[in-house]
Amino acid sequence: MTGPVGVGIVGAGVISQTYLENLTSFPDVQVVAIGDLIPERAKAKAEEHGVPSWGTLEDVLANPEVELVVNLTIPESHIAVSAQAVAAGKHVWTEKPLGLDREGARQLLKDAEAAGVRVGSAPDTILGPGFQTAKRAIAEGVIGTPLFVQTAFQTQGPDLWHPEPAFLFAKGAGPLLDMGPYYFSALVSLLGPIAGVAARGSRFRTERHIHTGPRAGETFPVEVPSSVQVLSTFEGGQHGTHLLSFDSALERHGVVEIHGTEGSIVLPDPNRFEGRTAYVKPLGVFRDGMKTEQEWIEVEQQGTVVGRGLGVLDMVRAVAENRPHVATGELGFHVLDVLLSAQDSAETGQYLEIDSTVATVPPVPVDFDPFARTL
Repeated sequence: MTGPVGVGIVGAGVISQTYLENLTSFPDVQVVAIGDLIPERAKAKAEEHGVPSWGTLEDVLANPEVELVVNLTIPESHIAVSAQAVAAGKHVWTEKPLGLDREGARQLLKDAEAAGVRVGSAPDTILGPGFQTAKRAIAEGVIGTPLFVQTAFQTQGPDLWHPEPAFLFAKGAGPLLDMGPYYFSALVSLLGPIAGVAARGSRFRTERHIHTGPRAGETFPVEVPSSVQVLSTFEGGQHGTHLLSFDSALERHGVVEIHGTEGSIVLPDPNRFEGRTAYVKPLGVFRDGMKTEQEWIEVEQQGTVVGRGLGVLDMVRAVAENRPHVATGELGFHVLDVLLSAQDSAETGQYLEIDSTVATVPPVPVDFDPFARTL
């Protein structure tokens, strides 16, 4: 790859807005096409962001200027769309999750390797300065040896704000597969692969209401557990507890704590690239010690803050530099395997070992500048 890399976006829904805002600002990336099942929706986004071409998925794949496809379709379409892009000889970045079944996701990665193209998978919040700063601090021993982790995501549910929320309560979603990728991708990035899980889930209501938008007042079915609790064991010996709920009157997002032999680090929301923690504090550490009030040490965040699309940028630079990218398809597959295993555990009541693993997730250099031209 030399010069700006041509990117085609498939799926012009809500999440495409933030991708387009960021990708059109990176000098190493040029968005050249947008496709959608509703071509008029792709046209509107193209005109809004100055993208020269629009149409259907087939139009995007047929465009010779498209070198990498950004797959922003609904979860049940992720594998099918990504597979078509790979078959067309394009690199693929897909929104999370990588897919909804292990077999399809595994085959996608095999096909991509055979075709000589790469797969990347959201979330790319793990490339943000918040988590990268925490990753460096943990590696430098700020909390000693990590022992256990706690995470929590509690909300009343996306049906309160999303105009088309039904897919978030359908098979392949729910809080586990919709929000779980943020938390588990972050933890695997920081601590390494997960070896096993046990989970319990509940579905408080079998149907819910849309509260906003043109379809407000309509009902839709709840197909999956709307609250899930997971116990995890990491290959490195750590263990964790994780709550993911769309049923909580208490709104509490982004609780990520890693506790070690010498202190506890509290991270920002893994659904964001930086920001304050659930305790309304910046990234920081509680120092261990026999004190009435434990000392809070702020860890200064380093790195440039952007947003979604950072993983795409890292991919295109990694291809040009012949190095591994950070948010790989293999990482996405391992996290998918963990989440599907938790889903299976919630149904069977059994502790399940995770068959997959993943290589150490590489760090992002402190001087990584999204707005510099490097290609």
